[in-house]
Amino acid sequence: MTTAPLSAAAAIAGIGATEFSKNSGRSEWRLACESVLAALDDAGIEPREVDGVSLFTMENNPEIAVARALGIPQLSFFSRVPHGGGGACAPVQQAAMAIATGAANVVVVYRAFNERSGTRFGAGPPPFAYRPSTDQEYRNWINPYGLLTPAQQEAILARRYMHLSGATSADFGRVSVLSRAHAANNPKAWFHGKPITLEDHQRSRLIADPLRLLDCCQETDGGQALVIVSTERARDLKHPPAVIRAAAQGIGPQQISMSSFSRPDIDALPEVRLCADQLWRQSGLGPADMNAAVVYDAFTPLVLMQLEEYGFCGRGEAKDFLADGICEVTGALPLNTHGGQLGEGYLHGVNGIAEGVRLVRGTSTNQPQHAVEHVLVTGGSPVPTSGLVLGIDR
Repeated sequence: MTTAPLSAAAAIAGIGATEFSKNSGRSEWRLACESVLAALDDAGIEPREVDGVSLFTMENNPEIAVARALGIPQLSFFSRVPHGGGGACAPVQQAAMAIATGAANVVVVYRAFNERSGTRFGAGPPPFAYRPSTDQEYRNWINPYGLLTPAQQEAILARRYMHLSGATSADFGRVSVLSRAHAANNPKAWFHGKPITLEDHQRSRLIADPLRLLDCCQETDGGQALVIVSTERARDLKHPPAVIRAAAQGIGPQQISMSSFSRPDIDALPEVRLCADQLWRQSGLGPADMNAAVVYDAFTPLVLMQLEEYGFCGRGEAKDFLADGICEVTGALPLNTHGGQLGEGYLHGVNGIAEGVRLVRGTSTNQPQHAVEHVLVTGGSPVPTSGLVLGIDR
């Protein structure tokens, strides 16, 4: 199968993060700068060499502020991707395209915020949601019915999925138990040393039926950064390159942020399937070629649904797929080996990309015993989404 021109043109050469906490005690700007410096140091690249930045539209720390603070003299490329966690992998796609086309040579991606000690997404619509705009018009159709938080919105999708697939709350709980088991072995995870049982999950309080507390990702203070360069240059740097084999974005039909309830099948995630099709086509690979996966886990049901949409199992089969132990570190497809956003920290998925890099390097705290040549990393759903395939250098 012929791969796309973007495939293998760029690689992630550096990763860096602050600690993940519930009260950082410092500004988001400082968190961004700390994580970028850590990533550049990991790559062995000086700040003065950075000439590109790719971010989220929700990022509060603009590229010009970070460039000033770190002594980055000039930027020839800068871009922003919307849709929060759905765009988790998209800034890396933008960075790879900039590298492949010569628009930039060293591109930094970062996400930094005080999401626990500052504005908490789980507390209801943020302040900008009350400004009249087309971007926020969908809230007119859901807020009057009490769908104010992400958990409340995703609960409808989760309940429909349960009805059609036969999945239970315990099936969702197994995702949480797995993530927390991996986090327990990760010294940088907030829940390091704190595994849970399925009984703990089932006893946790309901947040929005059927979602329980332990079905929901954390609210985290912290920063995570990545450094992207050409694969050729990455070969001469400090670590083995995590080659970007494929990168994709997707918006599905009748997409309405996290509440596409006007679709004929609200349990389907066509935007995820669109990403999957692009990733497999670009890379010349498929689900069977993935040796590990980092699947965006804002809420546990979406992990099961994404496994299905990416083709690891059929519709409604993810509960059995997970129960067979295939996603354990000893299984064929280790899942969220860093602990995910449920167990490590919630940085809009950028920390998941960093774990993908560690898996390719062979340095995860839960490194599988089998060889890891290719890793799937996904963005959030059911919002407009994105995905990556990272791989070893060949």
